[in-house]
Amino acid sequence: MGSIRHEFPGAEGHTLSARLELPEDVEPRAYALFAHCFTCTKNLTAVVRIARELTAHGIGVLRFDFTGLGESEGEFADTNFSSNVGDLVAAARFLEERYRAPQLLIGHSLGGAAVLKAASELEEVTAVATIAAPSDPAHVLKLLGGTREEIEREGEAEVRLAGRPFRIRKQFLDDVAEACSEEAIQALGASLLIFHSPTDELVGIENAEHIYRAARHPKSFVSLDGADHLLSDGEDARYVGRVIGAWADRYLSDSREDIPEEGEIVAFTPSGGLRTSIRAGRHTLVADEPASVGGTEEGPTPYDLLAAALGACTGMTLQLYARRKKWPLEAAHVRLRHRKEHARDCEECRPEDRIDVLDREVSLIGQLDAEQRGRLLEIANRCPVHRTLERGVEVETRLIG
Repeated sequence: MGSIRHEFPGAEGHTLSARLELPEDVEPRAYALFAHCFTCTKNLTAVVRIARELTAHGIGVLRFDFTGLGESEGEFADTNFSSNVGDLVAAARFLEERYRAPQLLIGHSLGGAAVLKAASELEEVTAVATIAAPSDPAHVLKLLGGTREEIEREGEAEVRLAGRPFRIRKQFLDDVAEACSEEAIQALGASLLIFHSPTDELVGIENAEHIYRAARHPKSFVSLDGADHLLSDGEDARYVGRVIGAWADRYLSDSREDIPEEGEIVAFTPSGGLRTSIRAGRHTLVADEPASVGGTEEGPTPYDLLAAALGACTGMTLQLYARRKKWPLEAAHVRLRHRKEHARDCEECRPEDRIDVLDREVSLIGQLDAEQRGRLLEIANRCPVHRTLERGVEVETRLIG
């Protein structure tokens, strides 16, 4: 599905800009919400890389710009830590209204402190991951240096952060000084995963220790050895995404409404192509068509899959029979090809009518005698899929949406 642009009202009513990263051609099994670092944006390279790694785990990720940053409306000078938490809650409500409520919150730096605070207001959240997060939001005041005194004295001042100018007012200082994360961490009703680099140049590793000590189990810590605060090395960011995806798997419930039941297959073909995702229980397959007919050749054709079903059934049936007979069948190699042939022996058939034919070649590997080989060839023609194809199948179709 890729990336979809969205807009929604933030905590103070300003329009916030967002991007929803979705798994390719399959409905997400769960949704996550990403809070970027102080003065960063949703388009920070590390944020994008982590989000896209999570889509490979079937997780949709909403990344958005806080009020006054990036492409979002509003004045940064009017914002504070509390308004960031409010924007996070607003983003979660938007996801819930348009898709499904987020079960996973991810926060980078001050965004990590924000998700720890926001989690208590979001009942659906079952997992929280922080990256280079301060244990106390007031830690961000250290970035202001001597400008903090000017803000206290004059009421506001321009500060250069990451090479860019930002106007910060005294209300920001007052708000962040009152925001204490320890109580929120202790009351966190979700599983927690903490990422931090021992060489973080902006937020010391001791912050991760404080968060870990304050949190209740289940909690985990992953050291990002050698990484910088912004995860500017692409492999560091991708690693974080992969680990979150694997870790969250045990804490996220599959929120899809069309989870295949036993014996049920779900196929999804989005607009714009022929590539189709197929789910059978916990297993995912892809079907496609050749480029000559409008496909992208990213998977076998439906007829290929039909032939594959016969081939797999043939091999399994032969192995089961040989095992029961205690015959030395080491392997069964089945080669199939689908073709269409002019209809035969049909008085009412037109010359252009064709019938489907599956050519099947079976190779039996093992010390088998001629009689055993002959019997196994007979058994190949008795596999359940073979019998189903010979009998024919009635397909009953109904429209449900």
